[in-house]
Amino acid sequence: MIESVVALLAAVAAAIAILDAPSMRRSLAMAAAAILVPVLIAADQWHSGPITELRNNPGLIALATVCGLAVICGLAWLFDRRPVLLPVLVLVAVPFRVPLALGGEDANLLVPLYLVMAGGVLASLLQARRGDTLPARPTVAPDGVARWLKPLLAASVVLYAIGLFYSDDRSTGLQNLCFFLVPFAVVFSLLTEVEWTKRRLRILLAVIVGLALVCALVGFVEFANRDLLWNQVVIRSNDFHVYFRVNSLFWDPNVYGRYLALAITVVAAALLWARPGKDAITLALTSAVLWLALMTTYSQSSFIALIAGLGVLIALRWSLKWTVVGVGGLVVGVILFGTFAGGLVKLDLGAINKQTSGRANLVEGGFDLFEARPIQGYGPGSFSVAFKREVAGPNAPVTESHTEPITVAAEQGLVGLAVYVALIVAMFAALMAGMRRVMPGLGAPARSYDPDRGPPAARAAMLAAFVAVLVHTLTYAGFLDDPITWVLIAIGYSLAFPCRDTSAA
Repeated sequence: MIESVVALLAAVAAAIAILDAPSMRRSLAMAAAAILVPVLIAADQWHSGPITELRNNPGLIALATVCGLAVICGLAWLFDRRPVLLPVLVLVAVPFRVPLALGGEDANLLVPLYLVMAGGVLASLLQARRGDTLPARPTVAPDGVARWLKPLLAASVVLYAIGLFYSDDRSTGLQNLCFFLVPFAVVFSLLTEVEWTKRRLRILLAVIVGLALVCALVGFVEFANRDLLWNQVVIRSNDFHVYFRVNSLFWDPNVYGRYLALAITVVAAALLWARPGKDAITLALTSAVLWLALMTTYSQSSFIALIAGLGVLIALRWSLKWTVVGVGGLVVGVILFGTFAGGLVKLDLGAINKQTSGRANLVEGGFDLFEARPIQGYGPGSFSVAFKREVAGPNAPVTESHTEPITVAAEQGLVGLAVYVALIVAMFAALMAGMRRVMPGLGAPARSYDPDRGPPAARAAMLAAFVAVLVHTLTYAGFLDDPITWVLIAIGYSLAFPCRDTSAA
């Protein structure tokens, strides 16, 4: 119970960081959230193997603490002198996880991102102490539904923490809050203060392309050698499949595929708004290389996400109406094929369920859990435990929902589902704010530019990438517990509502 109370305090601190204007209070809230997280994890895992080993080795604790503080102080000094390095290093750190054993299971933690976050918080404290903060109000204030984005983000974090008081798997929920929601909320708060200029956006694009190409190169090497760097589950599954899936520097091929799909979407946005010339050729070749890399993941959900992202770009660049017509025709075609071909082809639902790793059973079980506790759900992080106990039995081979709305409904009930839907609506409203002025597909003249907001290509890239992530979560989960979601929303929000009038100048 004490851990749940402290977790709620950490969530409230993260909510203040999201909602508050740039100030010393906001910086202190971010610092409090960053400090409480490791304390909570240590308390939750006090008797686990890694923590016990550390407790029995105080010299190692001291060394790790000194090294960590040195890195954090060095990063704070860099961010204070070169603010553009904060978003750059956030993007560099986002893909990389460090495998650790927690609670008897393997956990892949975003340790590099946590260090970057801590450095950003310390830099924010230094700037607030000097009085070097941003204006209390952005140059373009959010209105309408968009103004609810930050309150709903804050409410999502606090609501998740409240659910820990009754969760059937408090430890997993606490880990999700401490490893994902609270740190990502702090990262979001830091990134919304970034002053975006065209030069910084070009640097950001270069970082995205460079990282994606490095990951693709590693993936190509794995594919050529038929040998993965890690993840025994994928290694064993490759031994029984006629195809070979790669995961590059990521733990899971689907997460690697999601990253490549987002990188291709961002590159495609730059290509669609680029003038003919060397840059356009470079972007086109980069897209081709990344698409070949995506092929090696055999990630169906990632291909669907990429199609969704590219569809958004086509709608924004050329015609929303004809894009909707095309998508509608495709959906009708699929429905007709399923209706008329079903009797001829004899669709085997059991085989389909097997090919999708039991997703159909998981979705059905998730609905059963939601019906059992429709208001509050079983609590954050409890889907696997509840699914084994109430639906499939203790020997169920797969117990993760892999469908974000199902997970939210089963764990947080109608209350959490309502906040989840409202948050998505607010995200779309914020990312699309003012787009009718600059997007040809929405009726604006070609090569339009809104001096009060970010460049059209960058804004289109953030919206399309967000749609790709959202679609991917419908088949693989990982929405607010994926740092990419928070980064995309933060950048898109700060482009739509610049923090200073020199942004995107």
